[in-house]
Amino acid sequence: MTKPTGSFVAMITPFNRDGSIDYGGFRTLLDFQEKNGTSAVLIMGSTGEVSMLSQEERHRVVEETMKFKTGGMQFFYGCTGNNTQTTIDYVQHAAAAGADGTIIAAPAYICAPEADIEQFFFDVAEASDIPVGIYNNPPRVTTDLSAEAILRLAEHPNIVVNKESTGRVGQAAKLAAGNPDMSLMCCDSPNLGLVVPTMSLGGHGTANMSGNIIPAEMAVISKPWESFEDSENFKDMWLHMLPMLHFTYSAINPVPVKSLMRAVGLPAGDLRRPLTGLQGAALQRGLDILRDLGLAEKYGFTLAAAAE
Repeated sequence: MTKPTGSFVAMITPFNRDGSIDYGGFRTLLDFQEKNGTSAVLIMGSTGEVSMLSQEERHRVVEETMKFKTGGMQFFYGCTGNNTQTTIDYVQHAAAAGADGTIIAAPAYICAPEADIEQFFFDVAEASDIPVGIYNNPPRVTTDLSAEAILRLAEHPNIVVNKESTGRVGQAAKLAAGNPDMSLMCCDSPNLGLVVPTMSLGGHGTANMSGNIIPAEMAVISKPWESFEDSENFKDMWLHMLPMLHFTYSAINPVPVKSLMRAVGLPAGDLRRPLTGLQGAALQRGLDILRDLGLAEKYGFTLAAAAE
């Protein structure tokens, strides 16, 4: 069971003007990630607006994007359903299509107790033929797994990664001290404050969404520390990219990053309703950050596209 390390980017789902999924755009974005040092991608996570995709769309996204796999990155898929069996069905479909792994979170809206969600993860892992990552995402699902629960889950051989998004910063140390047989990753939000403690205590990378717009920079931030140089590179890049990281988390994910991608000419399309994109001064702030940090020039972004 391969454990991802480095920059694990939760990708947006690109849409055409008519609202259908843009598979040509997916190919372009996957190529963009691979060329800029991304180790693994998560397709159809919360950043991919997965909760607003139909079952048929979710199946087809797996089948179509797997055609673009070159071997340069691991392809994981978000397979969380609204109950245990639906989640298992999505995982097994992804496995049959050749996926490298799956990331699952607690089913949304039900606000289940920790014990129920711990068992949910065990049940899905037991039924899976591919590596499973667990996503502790209390801002979205309310349930907040303790470090003790995550360490118990890490004992299952199919569970290979934890993406941490709790607001309890001390959890990073508890997980590192437990030395679990899994990749310890965290959300890249500077507001949660998990990246610095996770990486400094031996974390294996970040499971991030800012990499949609700054993939090379997130690859530096997400590199496990194996030398003093790694830690210095991390510090310099983290501090330099803080304005962009704060922008990408300035509204509910994926509104800022997808709006900015569309504005600079990347194949993103609109957000699926009822979400709407940033406009005016809110969007201009992101464009100014790209320009001021030299990112527009580096990636060849067309800032004028924001006028469309």
